[in-house]
Amino acid sequence: MFKSLIVTLLFIATLTLSGCSVGISNLQHYANAAKGYEFFYPNGWIEVNVQNRSEGVDVVFRDLIQRTENLSVIISSVPENKTLTDLGTPTDVGYRFLKQVNNNPDANREAELIKAEARESNGKTYYTLEYQVKLPDNQERHDIASVAVSRGKLYTFNLSTDQKRWEKVKNLFETVVNSFSIY
Repeated sequence: MFKSLIVTLLFIATLTLSGCSVGISNLQHYANAAKGYEFFYPNGWIEVNVQNRSEGVDVVFRDLIQRTENLSVIISSVPENKTLTDLGTPTDVGYRFLKQVNNNPDANREAELIKAEARESNGKTYYTLEYQVKLPDNQERHDIASVAVSRGKLYTFNLSTDQKRWEKVKNLFETVVNSFSIY
């Protein structure tokens, strides 16, 4: 009886402590070798088939519990010889995406660029873009994206959550967005 109580307490302590970290052990791996990208995504998220999804959307995942939290990979064409830096600075690219969203009447949302940064990983350049988005019903969202170019394709990896949850998931989302890799 005493042993089972100790084992139970140790198990609960382990779960509690592991839930507090954002380590890679709390993430699942996804790779699409045919299209040349991979990333990690949170445990408890599932791949979903989105009906009538936008052109270029390759994959979508969402949280089973927080159903409005999602990630997507969008692939579009760029001229074969273009690099990400040829498309502009992180801020230039961030504002270009912003302009597309704000000028699209079908999107019906307003976005504001909060942060735009460049990073290098395995010889590739990535831009990390962070946005606050306001929907028509005054709902506010927070998006963070990683953008890269390879083999004439522009890859956009995007994570989205309610603005109210941003501080709670910020570290996790930053880890996930930085895990996005093209090859």
